[in-house]
Amino acid sequence: MFTGIIEEVGEVSRIETEGGNMHFSIKAVMTPELKIDQSVAHNGVCLTVVSIAENEYTVTAVAETLNKTNLNSLKKGAPVNLERGMKLGDRLDGHIVQGHVDQTALCKKVQEKDGSWEFSFEYDPTLQNITIEKGSITINGVSLTVVNSRKNEFSVAIIPYTYEHTTFKNLTEGDMVNLEFDVIGKYVKRIQELK
Repeated sequence: MFTGIIEEVGEVSRIETEGGNMHFSIKAVMTPELKIDQSVAHNGVCLTVVSIAENEYTVTAVAETLNKTNLNSLKKGAPVNLERGMKLGDRLDGHIVQGHVDQTALCKKVQEKDGSWEFSFEYDPTLQNITIEKGSITINGVSLTVVNSRKNEFSVAIIPYTYEHTTFKNLTEGDMVNLEFDVIGKYVKRIQELK
């Protein structure tokens, strides 16, 4: 379980392919605090630490994860948003994030707004996910509030701190991002479908 509050932006130091799996080695300041079998969210994708060596650690993504996220587009040197799992008793500063990406979206527009930025995204309607005004959304692991919710499109406002301390500063029009829709909204939607 995560909160969507990014702890650090790491860097992909090595990528290895093995069958349908990809092993990502990540350089991160938090590495000495990690342990093998620990869950870490990478651009919002929960992956297990499988090895640690000095200032980098390695995680493995299976074909299912690679097919549903933007991880397979990562290259050596790419920045990646990192968050360790939430501790019981911690404050929930973002919202409840599972680290299970629902689908990807395309960044359609980036606008500077006199000290902040508005990012607009479009996602595939066939999976029937939804956003609502002032609801929660996770983009590449970052907990955000939806503005301008429309069918299969939405925008988010990014404050300078978030822009500087996440991968949003590297995000441009046409880039693919990982989306995790609000878990409470997903349960309500599913209950309505079953009625």
